[in-house]
Amino acid sequence: MKTAVVILNYNTKDYLRKFLPGLIASCEGQDARVFVVDNASGDGSVQMMEAEFPDIPLIVLEKNFGFTGGYNRALEMIEADYFVLINSDIEVPEGWLKPLTDWMDSHPQCGACGPKLLSWHRRDRFEYAGAAGGLIDRYGYPFCRGRIMLKVEKDRGQYDSPQNVLWVSGACLMVRSCVWKALGGLDERFFAHMEEIDLCWRMQLGGWKVTVVPASAVWHIGGGTLRNESPFKLYLNFRNNLLLLENNLPATFAAEGAKTPYGKARRRILARMCLDGLSALVYLVTRRRTFYKAVLEAHREYRRLRRKGTIPPAPQMPEGLYRGWIVPKGLFRRL
Repeated sequence: MKTAVVILNYNTKDYLRKFLPGLIASCEGQDARVFVVDNASGDGSVQMMEAEFPDIPLIVLEKNFGFTGGYNRALEMIEADYFVLINSDIEVPEGWLKPLTDWMDSHPQCGACGPKLLSWHRRDRFEYAGAAGGLIDRYGYPFCRGRIMLKVEKDRGQYDSPQNVLWVSGACLMVRSCVWKALGGLDERFFAHMEEIDLCWRMQLGGWKVTVVPASAVWHIGGGTLRNESPFKLYLNFRNNLLLLENNLPATFAAEGAKTPYGKARRRILARMCLDGLSALVYLVTRRRTFYKAVLEAHREYRRLRRKGTIPPAPQMPEGLYRGWIVPKGLFRRL
């Protein structure tokens, strides 16, 4: 099998029922097969799959291992040249898969690629989670081509050429299986959120490319599992951002030629933690105490989970690193 298209489901039965038929149809004749992995859902997803999609391979996990643990366990059971991680709340058009497989076939140094991610609700606009490929600024704030902070651009064809980026959204991400296995899959400390940024960054440090292939485009609803107003989602984002920097900054600074890459990484992470503290203060002043507590808990958990990032023998300089601070530009830029 060339391509395994794998949905990790957690309590999104209605999305599966809505979007799975189109996904299955789009893979016909592509040497591709769709798999559904259930992360111990409690909404009847498994029973629905068994009754309505009996021919689709279903992997049922005994508990919710999160995005990271769920995919790590599932992909150990699947053999294919390429893995596609795809959310249950994505609508795909006919022909979306071939540009991605063609790109991987013709670019052997590409470790991962993905389509343009468009909004399902506003179909002519990019979607927040990934837009036209992701970058990251000097303090670890991720943003996208087509989306800076909450400002999302209309798709006018301005990003219709393939482009190497730092990361592609895990909402729809094709990964070369040999690279996935060599890197050990996703870092399970993340549980969910920013784990794909970490994976793509680690790929690039190892010499692989990460590319957006805009000949492929899909529509994403977003927020299917955790809503934006969720304190738990905020906690994951703040904690995982620090884990992301801990994992990758030392090797990145080593690739730049820094004399003390670990020391430089530590100072940069401390700067980011100070910025997080300002965010927590804003939450407190504006009486969003659950968000304030989420930031504090994220920092506590980061300190518990942190481990020294490793530096490969000859780290490659990643693409998609923005040298400035994107937040002021995002606040005042009009899209």
